[in-house]
Amino acid sequence: MSYKKIYNNRMPNRITLITRRNIFDFMQVEKFWWAGRLEECDFLSRMFDLEKMPSYDSRFENAAGDIWQHRVNNSYDWDDNWIFTDKRFNLLNCDDSIFLNFLSEMLHPIVRGESAEVNKLLQIFNENLKEDNFELAEKSRISGRPIFIGRLKIIGKETIERKGGELKQILNAEYVSQQINLMESSIENSPHISIGLAKELIETCCKSIFGDRNKTYDKNWDLTKLMKETTKLLKLTPEDIPNESKASSSIKQILGSLSSVVQGIGEIRNEYGSGHGKDGKFKGLQPRHAKLAVGSASTLAIYLLETHELRK
Repeated sequence: MSYKKIYNNRMPNRITLITRRNIFDFMQVEKFWWAGRLEECDFLSRMFDLEKMPSYDSRFENAAGDIWQHRVNNSYDWDDNWIFTDKRFNLLNCDDSIFLNFLSEMLHPIVRGESAEVNKLLQIFNENLKEDNFELAEKSRISGRPIFIGRLKIIGKETIERKGGELKQILNAEYVSQQINLMESSIENSPHISIGLAKELIETCCKSIFGDRNKTYDKNWDLTKLMKETTKLLKLTPEDIPNESKASSSIKQILGSLSSVVQGIGEIRNEYGSGHGKDGKFKGLQPRHAKLAVGSASTLAIYLLETHELRK
């Protein structure tokens, strides 16, 4: 993500100056090089438009020129950690999103190749960010290596992540793992994406069950129909519960609610999720609504898949 635009109506920062200084101090004490294996200009260009930023050296037109002059041509006559106090980048006081992006880029596989180094830095970052209720979390993967994104810490995220872990183990597919990672990491920053992925997760689970049982499904089925046919396939419909069984009415009530849950997630996705274009006045739902959709979808998916495994 690039932060080359200037935002006029900035929200007050939540990541304090103390937290930022602590992170940079830890990096210097542990001797972590902020640009990793990239040249400094190459690293900074991933986030900033150096050619549009001013130069401190009158001989050069922009920041790209004077960084090259004082860090390459003049054999590093600026301090190695000049970036932490340079007012053009303003990392100690910049917008939270820019600061988090800077930290995330330091962990990018292109920037840093050693997994042990990435893990140590991630630990340092998150130990300090947690004081301000932020964290870096895995967003996706490239060549088997994690890509991180900064976000507000999710209340109850342990439960959601535990469910995600269970689903990954059951489905054991890279696509599903990426889908779950993105669904979890988007809750705070992009709730509409999480809501759209919650619907897709149920679809994926239902279709996986059909495929594993060598049964076919109609590609024209909507989510509600797909769910209904999946419950029939697993003999989970209320009619499959004998009246004489204990707690019969309660079980039937829960099973009868499955279609309502799926229908609700489908409707939320259609109205607020990532699957359709919106007009200019669109206002999305809040992260708490995304957590509800993700939690419901994950719980339902685990239930369906575990039942499928037991009854195969």
